[in-house]
Amino acid sequence: MEKVKKLNPFKRLYCRIFQGVFKIALPLLPYKDPKIINKIVEVPAVLKQNGKTKPLIVTDKTIRSLALTLPLEEKLIEENISYSVFDEVVANPTTDNVADALKLYKDSGCDCLIAFGGGSPMDCAKGVGALVAKPKKTLNKLKGILKVGKKIPMLVAIPTTAGTGSETTLAAVIVDSQTRHKYAINDFPLIPSYAVLDEEVTMTLPKPVVATTGMDALTHAVEAFIGRSGNKGTRADALEAIKLIFENLEISYFEGTREARKNMLVASHKAGRAFSKSYVGYVHALAHALGGKYNTPHGLANAVILPIVLESYGKSIYKKLWKIAVYCNLADKNTAYSDGAKIILDKIREMNGKFDIPKTLTVKEEDLDALSGYAEKEANPLYPVPVLYSRAQLKELYRKVGNLNGTV
Repeated sequence: MEKVKKLNPFKRLYCRIFQGVFKIALPLLPYKDPKIINKIVEVPAVLKQNGKTKPLIVTDKTIRSLALTLPLEEKLIEENISYSVFDEVVANPTTDNVADALKLYKDSGCDCLIAFGGGSPMDCAKGVGALVAKPKKTLNKLKGILKVGKKIPMLVAIPTTAGTGSETTLAAVIVDSQTRHKYAINDFPLIPSYAVLDEEVTMTLPKPVVATTGMDALTHAVEAFIGRSGNKGTRADALEAIKLIFENLEISYFEGTREARKNMLVASHKAGRAFSKSYVGYVHALAHALGGKYNTPHGLANAVILPIVLESYGKSIYKKLWKIAVYCNLADKNTAYSDGAKIILDKIREMNGKFDIPKTLTVKEEDLDALSGYAEKEANPLYPVPVLYSRAQLKELYRKVGNLNGTV
């Protein structure tokens, strides 16, 4: 990437100043950690404690067809709590999708939200909450940072996958139905009030979902750790998450034990807490653009892109990857930084191989300008990446992701 035009020095300075100010402001910002609920059947009691009488359950057809919401629905009925269900959430939810859910929320007289599923139902529910809080705004007007600004309806998040960490984050990622541009809405009111970490709902997950969502969580933790805006708390959460994933994801994938599935939920939650405060990096920016353009599943995109981007950072992250290797007992303090970094890169590639995750993804030559434009706009100046890249450099990364140079 040395021969490719790098980021303008003035843009580079602007990005680092922006990120520096954000890091200084971090302790003053109104982050909250969701309160943990361990079992789904405890949710109705929590609703009653908060004076809520009519939740909208936001989920998708697959989760409903697998009867995963049934224990919650039966308990709500038992506790005489009326509810409505929106089960039309699509992968990478769109502005139209959120509008349909909002209409049901209003028409049914709901007063709170229960997001039940992976990142897509949670993003959709957060989008509904944002529009309830700001009824005169469109989602497009709310994209970016701190545009919501008002309290949303109480949100209970029930993750059915151990990956997105959306139950901890202030972000909702939405696809514009007309342009197919994928963007994030980031604001503190979008952080759920409660997170339900019940491994029971993860026990029937198909293996590919276990793998890609687990690698999604790993990406969150790694990008949070190697970024420049972390603090002691986020680094601790990220390291614990990475160790749990290295120790449990393969067991969760091949054996599906209850203990491993629970540990992966905890890992995903910790990774979510880490990146919600310290942000992610170019892996996510590249993946989001692919999701918007080709509907590429987010976890799959992250899994493929992660080793490519980490390798591109080179020496700038050797020491941090070494720290990960030492913490996870994959290296010791006598190991060279470069060797520690290689251990982590090899571990990630090895896991991808075991999970039958491909080395490349669909990327079309004619889409490179648009994709790199979207990724650069998302990442710069917000993401505190180890190395700043220009649009041209991101385009070269997309070439590697799509193997457009024929090197894989």
